Formats: sequence, C-alpha cells, structure tokens
Amino acid sequence: MSKTVSAPLKGSALYYDLVFDIPSKAAFTYLGDEKGEAAPGKRAIVPFGRRETLGYIIACRDTPPEGIKEGSVKAIRRIVDSEAVFGEEDVALAKWIGGFYFCSLGQALSAMIPSGKRAGDYPSSIASEEITPKALELSQEQKYALDAITEGYEKPGEKSGAKKQPFYLYGITGSGKTEVFLQAAEFFLNRGKSVIYLVPEISLTHQTARAIGERFGALAATIHSGMTQANRFTEWMRMRAGEARIVVGPRSAVFSPLKDLALVIIDEEQDASYKSGNTPRYHARQVAMRRCSVLGAALVMGSATPSAEAWKLMRDGEIRRLDLTRRLSGGQLPQIIPVSLEKTPGCLTDELKAEIRKTAGMKRQTILFLNRRGFAYFYHCRQCGFELTCKRCSVSLTWHKSRGKAVCHYCGYQTTPPQACPECGSLEAGFTGFGTEMIEEELRSAFPGLRIARVDADTVSKKGTLEQALDSFRKGEIDLLLGTQMVAKGLNFPGVRLVGVVLADTGLYLPDFRAAERTFSLVVQVAGRSGRYFPDGKVIVQTLRPYDPAIVKSCAMDIDGFFETELSQREALSFPPYTRLIRFTFRGKDAEKTDRAAARLASIAKPLLPDGADALGPAECPLGIIANQHRRQFILKGKNMGGLHAAAGAIIERYEKNKDSGVYLEVDVDPVSVL
Repeated sequence: MSKTVSAPLKGSALYYDLVFDIPSKAAFTYLGDEKGEAAPGKRAIVPFGRRETLGYIIACRDTPPEGIKEGSVKAIRRIVDSEAVFGEEDVALAKWIGGFYFCSLGQALSAMIPSGKRAGDYPSSIASEEITPKALELSQEQKYALDAITEGYEKPGEKSGAKKQPFYLYGITGSGKTEVFLQAAEFFLNRGKSVIYLVPEISLTHQTARAIGERFGALAATIHSGMTQANRFTEWMRMRAGEARIVVGPRSAVFSPLKDLALVIIDEEQDASYKSGNTPRYHARQVAMRRCSVLGAALVMGSATPSAEAWKLMRDGEIRRLDLTRRLSGGQLPQIIPVSLEKTPGCLTDELKAEIRKTAGMKRQTILFLNRRGFAYFYHCRQCGFELTCKRCSVSLTWHKSRGKAVCHYCGYQTTPPQACPECGSLEAGFTGFGTEMIEEELRSAFPGLRIARVDADTVSKKGTLEQALDSFRKGEIDLLLGTQMVAKGLNFPGVRLVGVVLADTGLYLPDFRAAERTFSLVVQVAGRSGRYFPDGKVIVQTLRPYDPAIVKSCAMDIDGFFETELSQREALSFPPYTRLIRFTFRGKDAEKTDRAAARLASIAKPLLPDGADALGPAECPLGIIANQHRRQFILKGKNMGGLHAAAGAIIERYEKNKDSGVYLEVDVDPVSVL
C-alpha cells in the first residue's frame, strides 16, 4: 500500500492527490510540477479531460495509487500559490460538509476558499495595531450575559476543557446586543484567541465592520461578496498568518481560517441568508456549531426575533438564553399601528403621509420598507384574465419603469410590455401592485421638499453605493430612506422617528410553512429601527390583512404569543422544528423526463424510509418553472436526522447508478424554503 504524506518528500518523484469543484467524490493523482512547488494545501492548474482546470492538493505520496502505472500519470502544469492556502483543519471541515450536505470534498473546499490571488496593495481599513479602549459601560443585564459567555476562560492562554453550551442573546431591538458581542470578542482577543462575527446582510457588514475596525484596528478583517476576489483572498491569507484575529462578514465568513478560534457570533440568527442556495447548501449556523464543537469554542447567537428552531431549543434548555429587556440609549419600544390599505387609492395611506410630514417637521428621519423592488409586479387583463408571465419561469414579470422593461427577478428575462392585451386586444390591461420604484415616485410627488433615497438591488448594484447611501442617511443628509430588506434589520440610525411598512403581507401569500414566521420577524425587525434614542418612535404597518395573526402579534410585539401559536401548529403538522427535512429537487428542460426522474427516486426511497419517517411527493414545486427548467420535488421528513440522513445517502447512491440524462438533482438538508 502506498504511503500518503502531508508534506513534500525531498529527493523523490512525488505524486499529489487533487480534488476539484465537481460532483465526483474521487481524488485524482498527478505528478509534481517541474519547479517542484507542489505541496498539500496549495491550488494547482492541471490537465483534466480536454481542458486545464483548478484543483486543490489534499495529499502527496511517494508512489502512484494501486492499479495505476507510473508512466500514465499526468503532471501538474503549474502551482497557483506560493504558500499553502488551506490546512488539515480546513480539509477536515470540508469533509464534514461534504458528508452532511451530500457534496464532494472539492465542492466544499471551493465554497470555503476565495478564488483569486493576493492583492499586494490592499490596505487594512484601520492602521492601528492596538485594541482601542472604546467599550461602553454595560448594564446589569449586559454584564450578566458577558460573564456567562466568558466563564471558564479566566487566564491568558487557558481554554475551558468542557464543551460549552450555545448561548442566545435574546433582546428587544436597541437593547445593546452588539456591545455585549464586542466586549466578548475583546475578552478573547486579549487572551490571544480569535473571533468570527457573522451578520446576514452586506449592509450590516459595513456597519459592524466599522465598529469592529474602530475598536480592534488591524486585528480586524472583513470578507464578503462585494469585495474583489483578490481582496477577499488577501484577507483570507491575513487570517491564516495570524495577522487578522477577528473577522466580520456574512455566511461564508464562517469558514475563516483563524488561529485559536474561541468565539463565533451569529447576529440576527433567524435570517434565511445564512443558508446557501448553491452546492454545498450549507447553513452557517450548522457549520458554526460544528466548528465550535470540534474546537471547544463558544457559540453566541442573537436576535430580537429568533428562529422557530432556536426558540424551541431555548425553551427546551438546549441553548442557554440570556435576556436583554430594555433599550439603553434613552429610547423606548415604538408605538406600532396597523393600518388597512383596502380603500387607499395609492400606495401610501393618509395616516402614513401625515406621520411623514410630522416627522419632517420635527427635523427627524423616516424609513419606509417594502420587500419588493421594481415599479409594479402583476400584469393583468380585466376583460379576459390574461396574465403576463416570464417565458422561462412560472412567475409574473415586474414592470421597471426607469428601464421601460418588464423583468423576471428569477432568470433576468426582460421584454417591453404590450400596450394592449395580447390575448383579446383589450386596453383594460396593465400592471397592478407596487414596488419600491412606484413608492419612490409617489413620495417625490407628495413630498417635493424632502430629500429621498431608494436602496434596493437596482440602485446599489455599483460597488460602494449602498455604504454611501447609508452613511448619508446616518449623517442626516437624507430625510427619508426607502428600501427593501437591506434596511430592515440591525441598522442603527439615531435620527429615525418613523418607520413605515408599505405592505406587510408580501410574504404571507407564499406557499411555505415558514411564511408566517418570516412575516412576523420582518415586521418586528423593521419596527425596531424606530425610536432607538428617543421615546416617541412610531411605526405604521400598512396591510391588506390586518387580522392575520402574524400581523396582529407583530404589531403587539407579542413574541411569546406568536411562537406559542406557531409552534403548536408546527407540531400538529409535523414540520420543523419538530421534524427535520431533506429535500430533493429535480430540474430539467423536458417536463416528462423530470417527472419520471422524480417518480423513480420516490420509488427507490419509500422502502428505505426509517421508522417514523414520512415522504411528501413527488410533486411540482410551487415555482414550477425557472429559466426554462421544470422543477419537481420530493421531501423526506422525520424526527431523527441520523436515520433520515442515512436513508437519503442510500437513496442518492441507488438513484445515481442509473440517473436520468438531462435532469439535475439538487439535495438540500434542512431547507429554509420549499418554493
């Protein structure tokens, strides 16, 4: 048996095992490069089939694998990196991700490690190397929480031997969660340890990165998708070298290769953006739990609106809940008023307009939230009922007035909308509903004297524009900020008195068991932007369903009442958090082939289901066609993930032996959406 080693052997012709960003779980063996630079932990360009591709060197050996002749092994073309970019700990984590989320080791490593090369002139955001003493005085509740998190790490260099129970910092918006996170981070940094600080949105990354940079200087690093690949890679290498010891970023920052990791913070834990939509379909919370378990690090989550899963774990005592019950900056919870949109001719009710005027008169600021961009989103003929949908997806097109196009937000297809109904020729056809673009137009007409800015995917596509808009609002240069989910949570603007939710119901119509939870959380979170520093905050929640329980309880800030009702319904229906799900999604251009593939996997699955498990489907996905791909789903459901996961692995193995050509299978463990 050939010997596998983790470092080059001098004086011998070495062979190297590489993995690639492909579904294959096999490792491929190559001869070393001519310059002798190859080593485990580096990336290499190698011949693969008829092309050259990037691979990850995971091991080296002094002889080729059994059954392979020495002369038949191809050589590495060139080595990408001058030094190793990943280590044994990264490979171990990638193997766990591959096993749990049903992907290859190469796919997992590709998701973890930024592509590109080091940017030699990338500046650190803060010049100082020292931790600056800018910590705020803590309240008794904050001190209690901080002591609980840091207990057992009293001496420099000492780490608690026992694995820590996860913590949850549960507090109303504006109650000082961030300061507890920062002081916990400072505690560990002062003891030579490292910290990961996860936030869900890039808009929050900028705010949190500024706070961390001001406090911790060049020890801080930022990593997110808005950076160039070279800059992300530079930060990655700073972490590996130990130059950066606290990193802030969204989902992918959970992979940061920090030395002596002692603390992982997950802010706004409930946010769905922590779940990857591409292979590997990992959840940052699950990966963080794994890393903390392996390393003995502390895991601290936090939010004013926990996920249903976290709420149940807190209730059952599996996560330790730390409460923050009051606002610390002189503010109070705002008054929240639900207002029916039913008889309103435009997008804004008289109540909301009156409060905008009042707020402007007080020289204070307003945030308006609508989780739908574009001008209008539903083309409908009143005569024959025709609906204008995407030619490649089973969704309505959205009218973008500034572009003069009707656009699909799923595949990007766009067209000029018809002047008359294409079906019957009636002129009583056109777009209804409203998006942020229409709201902006109505606001500028109703309030010509206000300085108004819109923040959504259409207006902040250029690098730096989102940060610039938020900075201008923070400085008081904007009176009214209109935005989508980017402005809904975590942001802290002292001048905000009024928050308006333009339409609270958009998520309630989705055929997803988490629809009520998402709606409730979003309303509570966006309401939390108001009255953080003053006791006169006000929130107007416009709705077409004022009596829906999610709307009623969010306006009452009744979090306990909402989860009591929601969890009882989930338990009755056997949905998470009382069960776990594994979703198989099939995509194909041919509808019949896709149906057959789903039916075949279902027939394989049913005899393999463990006791107590159930199967849903196969059935058409709620979004049945996206980008000309027909979509079908089959869902496994059970209380025991071990048995369910083992069954899923056996199902995939049998299905792959004779899989259907032209049909793609996606496997999602613990999906956050079933659309």
